[in-house]
Amino acid sequence: MTVATQSRKADFPGLLTAEGDVWHYLDSGATAQKPQAVIDAMARAMGADYATVHRGVYSRSAEMTLAFESARRRIAAFIGGRENELVFTRGATEAINLVAATWGVENCKAGDRILLSVLEHHSNIVPWQLLRDRTGVAIDVCPLTADGLIDLDAAERMLTPQHKLVAFAHVSNVLGSVLDARRAADMAHAVGAKFLLDGCQAVPRMAVDVAALGCDFYAFSAHKLYGPTGIGALWARGDILAAVPPYQGGGSMIDRVTFERTTYAPAPQRFEAGTPAIVEAIGFAAAVDYVSAIGLDAIDRHETALVARLREALRGMNDVRLFGPEQSAGIVSFAMDGVHPHDLGTILDEENVAIRAGHHCAQPLMDHLGVPATARASFGLYSDDSDLDALLRGIERTRRIFG
Repeated sequence: MTVATQSRKADFPGLLTAEGDVWHYLDSGATAQKPQAVIDAMARAMGADYATVHRGVYSRSAEMTLAFESARRRIAAFIGGRENELVFTRGATEAINLVAATWGVENCKAGDRILLSVLEHHSNIVPWQLLRDRTGVAIDVCPLTADGLIDLDAAERMLTPQHKLVAFAHVSNVLGSVLDARRAADMAHAVGAKFLLDGCQAVPRMAVDVAALGCDFYAFSAHKLYGPTGIGALWARGDILAAVPPYQGGGSMIDRVTFERTTYAPAPQRFEAGTPAIVEAIGFAAAVDYVSAIGLDAIDRHETALVARLREALRGMNDVRLFGPEQSAGIVSFAMDGVHPHDLGTILDEENVAIRAGHHCAQPLMDHLGVPATARASFGLYSDDSDLDALLRGIERTRRIFG
């Protein structure tokens, strides 16, 4: 237990059932449980500290504005960015849609191309299809290697000067495969394309430095990072944000409004119309502080060890098919012969074990793997050997039930 998980489990009130029993939560890739520090920070922000931001002249509003912008600064620094480069969104999905609806509309036209990969989450596919339908830009799909990595050799062969954007997952939400992001960025830039990373599965489990990665856009969500739902962030290079139009219109994003014309606030406020998710931003930053105090390198080592143990155990079962590379980041997907993942998930639930069963919002990848769905165990910093033991006991029980 390399991250002192026994003590960390006590930080997460959601890791108990309603009856007070241990809940073996192995679905952190979908959404992570929240530490008490995040819950407390949000309770204070919603209660004793609550006021609106950016508008009030009274002292509590000013204090909440400082707290809100401090949250932005800490979250930006967490990925190696600056506060004026970080836009709050409803999540990574909205962050990618924001890029498509602003930068994409301004810069992509018929004859241009976008490169995605087979393993992308729907949130990194559908916004580009909507852009294609609007502008005529074409979409290419990069294949995978035999062990489930984005095939960058193939990507290099596919890229042309017509490509305006390469948009890849930093870590696959199904396979746990980790992209060589710097190489992908260099390849994209070599043909004049911008590079977007979907960082949802990366930021909870590995150190991210957007400058070192060389990306132009980085999208991620708070709720997978032990923070609240309903908020995420888009990091983008400052020169790009300065050059693109607003995403939505309304309050907070304006400089001056008349019926003849409106001028807009500078980035990032230009992209944050309306009253922001104040309490959620405070919780987001509290989650960043919590994770930073533990250390992402320690979290990565811990989850990597759990992945190795689970893959070794499953490899010894001749009725289990494993997906993805041996070196995966906190995620193990598999299928059992003759057992639908939903049935496995239901039986495991009876054992107080929670996994994800389904297509994981990655239906093109399921088609590529030749299965309708997989079972997925995904770890958090609170996961430990007891969770793996419970999962393996549940799998054995399922094997006995299905013969």
